[in-house]
Amino acid sequence: MSLSRVEIITGISKIEPLKKAFGKFHISGMTVYQVLGCGVQHGTQEFEIAEKEKEIELLPKEVVMIVLPTEELNDLLEFVKKELYTGHIGDGKIFVSDVTNVIRIRTGEEGYEAITEGEK
Repeated sequence: MSLSRVEIITGISKIEPLKKAFGKFHISGMTVYQVLGCGVQHGTQEFEIAEKEKEIELLPKEVVMIVLPTEELNDLLEFVKKELYTGHIGDGKIFVSDVTNVIRIRTGEEGYEAITEGEK
């Protein structure tokens, strides 16, 4: 089974709604970490034409990382885009990448079995 990794960068207030909704997608695990960063707007709250010498402001964000079967990816992405959309700068980014393997260290399970609840 093909697996995909999804990293969602968003504001701190959006974590709880995402976490609650992930149950619909049978996601049983996730990693969330706090980061500082900015996008093309250099950390400004409203869009301005960025000057090349403009100082960058790093804003607090959260990253949610999940791994799921690739066949479920499109539905999850559509849901996340709708859930996070406000139309304002800072809605976030979603990064998607292929996962070649996952290994559960304790049991040695690999692939999909390593991320599901069917533990030995």
